[in-house]
Amino acid sequence: MKPILRLEKITKYYPGVTALDSMDFTLNKGEVRALLGKNGAGKSTLVKILSGAVRPDSGKILIDDDHVTIDNPQNAFKKGISTVYQEMSLVPELTVAENILLGRWARKNLFGLPVIDLKEIRRQARASIDQLKVHLDLDALVSQLSIAEQQLTEIAKAISYGPRVLILDEPTSALPTEEVKIVHNVVRSLAEQGHSIIYVTHRLQEVPQVADSVTILRDGMHIGTIPVSEASAARIAQMMIGEDWQSEEFGKDIILGDVRLSVKHLNRKGVLHDISFEIRGGEILGIAGLLGSGRTELVRAIFGSDPFEGGEIHLKGKVVTKPSPSSMKHLGLGVTPEDRRMQGFVPVFSVQKNLTLASLERISRNGVLKPKIERSLAEKMVKEIDIKTAGLEVETGTLSGGNQQKVVIGNWLNTRPDVLIMDEPTRGIDIHAKEQIFSLMRDLAVEGMGILFISSEIEEILNIADRILIMKDGRLTNELFPKDIDLEHLMALVMEEKINA
Repeated sequence: MKPILRLEKITKYYPGVTALDSMDFTLNKGEVRALLGKNGAGKSTLVKILSGAVRPDSGKILIDDDHVTIDNPQNAFKKGISTVYQEMSLVPELTVAENILLGRWARKNLFGLPVIDLKEIRRQARASIDQLKVHLDLDALVSQLSIAEQQLTEIAKAISYGPRVLILDEPTSALPTEEVKIVHNVVRSLAEQGHSIIYVTHRLQEVPQVADSVTILRDGMHIGTIPVSEASAARIAQMMIGEDWQSEEFGKDIILGDVRLSVKHLNRKGVLHDISFEIRGGEILGIAGLLGSGRTELVRAIFGSDPFEGGEIHLKGKVVTKPSPSSMKHLGLGVTPEDRRMQGFVPVFSVQKNLTLASLERISRNGVLKPKIERSLAEKMVKEIDIKTAGLEVETGTLSGGNQQKVVIGNWLNTRPDVLIMDEPTRGIDIHAKEQIFSLMRDLAVEGMGILFISSEIEEILNIADRILIMKDGRLTNELFPKDIDLEHLMALVMEEKINA
């Protein structure tokens, strides 16, 4: 079969880094190709080249054996390539239909004047949605949609360009387990219609469910492409990492210290209902729950970002009457937020700046920044948590997802917290980077820090937490210990499914 897309010897350099090294790649019509690799392996660079965001330094791109140049995103659309990025680009206060055709709204003449043709916009948007074989309300505001519905809107928007090749960059990274299958069904349906799909993911368990074949990148090189029937988790991990790999088993022998954080009967009308728990030094407390269960709202209330109507918060035995982010930070609480790119760091700031944003009082004297102290703090943290960067002055937004997350964590570690709340710290990062972050969490706990760990990945909670709380509809419903429950039953409790004994 003649490939629809072929890359030959594609190479891309950045200062101090070879992002892609003479890479070859082919994709057939109707094929779903999973693209895997550690953070920094070259996946994002490949996506950017195909979508017209950057140009390769050398090599060829061929579509139907015709050599093409892709200079910009519009050129990529014309060549039949559409991309759905991990960070959504929808306008919340526009409708589904308006977002799908954004920038291409149909017009008609009314009394000799051009006006927007809403009927035609809806017709074109409906045609794109029909290809997905899902239901979306054309007139609903995007702000009213679930995360899964927003992702489907992004895919419909990409399909509206009539692509032959569709690139999906981590399309399920923000989705709860029960909604992932919806996206998988859409991907398979589009492939059956003849679309060729590059599916970038870090979730190895998704690969056999959605892909026909798997391409693994490592250090900018094409390590291999194998059929999905041969793509066991162990083989993929070995190809990604370059050595025999095993998931690290974290010991559960812990020494608990004093209570560091205590939450008593916390209430916020319609959001949080009688929340009580405590975290001790040396403990990793996991909260498992679906999106919308109230996990992030709980974090925001504890940190003082959102108000609450009743209850108490104690830090190191001291009652905090009016929590605010500033006061909670000074009392020894740190938070790595759920959305690292929007809330965790400033993409255009350097690694050095982002590593010291939360600890300005440590790097200033009488309101004046001390660059030497700032650099010393940043250098120390880069070494301690192994941040891979060409230098401290590199823009943080150019780092891989795993290293961006390490910068977010390092920023808060520089505040020297007693309790660290980690909200989805492994979202969108590869298995090797996840293991590094889990190891860091355990090291911090061994040193006496109390950690509140929140994740949509139930397996992660079970593997790393010392104790588990289950949250549903703003309430804590169960307290469990990992030794007393298996993954199947834990997922059932989280998703409210009954399992036959």
